[in-house]
Amino acid sequence: MSSATATRDNPPARIGNRRKVRIPGRLTWRDASGTLRFVSVITRDVSEVDAFVECQVPASIPLYRLVHFQIERPARNVSELPRALQSGKVLSAVYRVGPFKSSTGTPQGYALRLLVDPHRVASAIDRVSTVAVAN
Repeated sequence: MSSATATRDNPPARIGNRRKVRIPGRLTWRDASGTLRFVSVITRDVSEVDAFVECQVPASIPLYRLVHFQIERPARNVSELPRALQSGKVLSAVYRVGPFKSSTGTPQGYALRLLVDPHRVASAIDRVSTVAVAN
């Protein structure tokens, strides 16, 4: 069996449980020349450690770029959001660039890894699993 078949049949497990949530947010980053850039986004799904966002306007953010991700203030109290996103800006890394739109030549969205304290994330996941098990 080839390794390509093994990965297709057994995709890697996700780190966190993703929840489909459509909430407005904003990404800010500095480009190669040091100029501050920002773009409005809509979340497509989120977990404790990552999120996929869709840009409202064409934006070109390089893979592995560090960005600040924040949810717009009126939407921060949504219960499906991870605690880190409810509190404000979260330093994140672009770890996957979505498919490109032929009309604009820019990606349809970006997968972000939230750079949060792993101990805090682990304890939050433990609390959720404990609550889910209790009857």
